[in-house]
Amino acid sequence: MSFPIERVREAFPALSIEDNNRARIYLDNPAGTQVPQSVADAVAHCLINSNANLGGYFPTTLAAAEVVEEAHRAMADFLGAASADEIIIGANMTSITFHLARSICRDFKPGDEILLTRMDHEGNVAPWLTIAEDLGLVVKWLPFDTETWQVEPETLAANLSERTRLIALNYASNLTGSINDVKALTALAKEAGALVYIDAVQLAPHRAIDVQDIGCDFLACSAYKFFGPHIGIVWGRPEVLRGLRAYKCRCVGDDLMGKFETGTPQIELLAGLTASVDYFAWLGSQTGSNGSRRQKILAAFEAAHAYERPLAIQLIEGLQTLPEVTIHGITNLNRIDHRVPTVSFSYNGHKPSLVSKTLSDNNIFIWDGHNYALEVVRQLGIPEDEGIVRIGIAHYNTEAEIDRTLECLAAIGK
Repeated sequence: MSFPIERVREAFPALSIEDNNRARIYLDNPAGTQVPQSVADAVAHCLINSNANLGGYFPTTLAAAEVVEEAHRAMADFLGAASADEIIIGANMTSITFHLARSICRDFKPGDEILLTRMDHEGNVAPWLTIAEDLGLVVKWLPFDTETWQVEPETLAANLSERTRLIALNYASNLTGSINDVKALTALAKEAGALVYIDAVQLAPHRAIDVQDIGCDFLACSAYKFFGPHIGIVWGRPEVLRGLRAYKCRCVGDDLMGKFETGTPQIELLAGLTASVDYFAWLGSQTGSNGSRRQKILAAFEAAHAYERPLAIQLIEGLQTLPEVTIHGITNLNRIDHRVPTVSFSYNGHKPSLVSKTLSDNNIFIWDGHNYALEVVRQLGIPEDEGIVRIGIAHYNTEAEIDRTLECLAAIGK
């Protein structure tokens, strides 16, 4: 069955917006995707019909409670979790990680080690650097291999010790797009007795995730990167969550669904979160699946990846025809499945900010800079104040949009 791109694009009202009779081309997706109409409708419906705090007996508070519970169930299906109780929802991935870091590391001792990678977004770096400074922990850095663009298991194994307590891993880089073999890396970490915290923000829009198969202890993602509202999610292994002290208000209980979620939840955004998961289920049904929500989600990702793959190849091959362009990431088409369709590059003689502005002048939306991947640009020797040009494809983009983008980039070099 062919990918239903027209039906997909019809589901996203932002894709039909024009500026001065020019269509918008959204290639800023690694920083945040557009949302289906169903997500916007769910948020509005909640604000009108379920606008109450939790814990009462009247209709709106009961409806609000169901919104909260369903959002946890939806994310359990999205991530392959065994239970909705394993899902923590908060303001954003970075905020939840800062919050959880204090609980996770509470009993670590001075001299205990945390391993960080140089592939990671600051959201999975700064929280651990901060708690390490507070507690006198040792931070060790894992570089990525600039041939494979991944953190290699041998590199991790060489840095493990009896003092290693936690490893923060990157699933897919928000700059290079490369995907780590987190299952293999997690297995090494668990053999050493370390906890594993995975940032899956950049993988979640493109590939199905199965937290039970990976074997990690925590996995974080952000709904606004997979066509939902601005909200963050962390899955936690239940036996680990139960053993952690939650920093919470005194009147909050110790149930797993609530003890790490501070304050009143963003109930209307949780409604949008469920709708974003249900969008994937809808897409799965459009591509032939008629099973459970989880089965439809898996079918959606399989179809979306098959659709995105040639777009990524088209973009990479087009960039390689420009002699001034250097791509920072996997370009070997035999290894294309080891990356998400996020492509970053330097354009010799042209500042990234000027390239970005030139495309913006043509109504093509992209990003430039370090994009909070500080350690990536540092390892590559790229000036932090300039960074790179970044183009990120989603499954609502088209071949024509990639062609138009490449034409504009080629014109810059003339």
